[in-house]
Amino acid sequence: MKALLIAECRDGKILDYSYELFGFAARLSADVAVLLVGKEGELPECGGAVYLADVAKYGECNPDQHKLVVLAAVEREKPDYVVLMHSSYGWDLAPRVAAGLKVAQLSEVVAVAEDGFELPCCSQKMRRKAKPVGSPVVLTLQLGAFPAVKPGGSPALQRIDVEGEGKVEFLGYEPPPPKGVDLGRAEVIVSAGRGIGKKENIEVIAALARVLGGEVGASRPVVDSGWIDAGHQVGTTGQTVSPKLYVACGISGAIQHLAGMKKSGFIVAVNKDKEAPIGEVADVLVVADVMQFVPALTAKLAK
Repeated sequence: MKALLIAECRDGKILDYSYELFGFAARLSADVAVLLVGKEGELPECGGAVYLADVAKYGECNPDQHKLVVLAAVEREKPDYVVLMHSSYGWDLAPRVAAGLKVAQLSEVVAVAEDGFELPCCSQKMRRKAKPVGSPVVLTLQLGAFPAVKPGGSPALQRIDVEGEGKVEFLGYEPPPPKGVDLGRAEVIVSAGRGIGKKENIEVIAALARVLGGEVGASRPVVDSGWIDAGHQVGTTGQTVSPKLYVACGISGAIQHLAGMKKSGFIVAVNKDKEAPIGEVADVLVVADVMQFVPALTAKLAK
C-alpha cells in the first residue's frame, strides 16, 4: 500500500501540520512519497521520495497548476491514496485532483476504521464510516485528528515540472481582521462548552477566568448559539492556543476543538461524562456537573 502525501508551505516554509500526514500514513502502515510545491531548503524531514515543484514557478496558491503537478506525481508513483490536509489549500485542491483522476474523494477523515475511514456528519455531532471503492482515492484529513510525525532520514529528491498555465494569480496573504480578544497570548484560558446549559451561565465561566487571571474561551457550538462573541472561539475554525493552563468546562472534545488547544501546558476538563473525548488530552478530568463544580471552585479560589 502506498500513499502520496501532499505537504504545504507558506511564505517558503513547510507548515507543521503537514507532518500529520505522516501520522495518518503510519496508521495505514503505508509506504509514502511526498509532494511539495516549495523550496529545496524546506523539504520535509523524511526518507523516501520527495517530489519538489519550484514555488518560484508555480506559486504557493495556483490550484490549476498544482493539480497538474499532483497528477504528474500520481502518474509516477501509482499510489493507493492521495492525501491532503483539510485546510483551505487542501479543500480547494483535492476535488480538482479527484476530478482530474476521475476517482472518489473522502473529505475530513478523522480516523482509520477497519474497512475504511471515519468521517464527521450531522454538524460534527456524529461520525459515519466510508469504504472507498477503486484506486486511487483522494483523502483530506481533519487538522488535529492524527499525530504529527517526523520520520527523519534524508529525502530522495526528485524534481517535477509540468506544462500549462493557471487562471489564478497569487498576490499574497491577507491577515484576518483583529479579534476582540487575543487568546494566543493568554497564559490561562477558561473555556465554555455546550455543557454549561445556557447563555446566562457564561458569567459563571467568566468569574472563574477572572479569579485565575485568565481569558474566556469557547467551543464552536457556544459561539454558533450566540452565547458569546466569535472572537472567543478555540479550535480549527477559531484560535489556536497554548496557554500554561486550559480549563475546559462542559466541552465534550470534538477533534476541531482539540486541535486548537491540545498543546496547552496543563489541561483541566470538567465534564459529567467520564467517557468524553476531552478526557484523552486532559491532565485532570473532573467528573461533575459544570454548574455545580465551577461556582464552588471559584468561591474556593477567591478566598
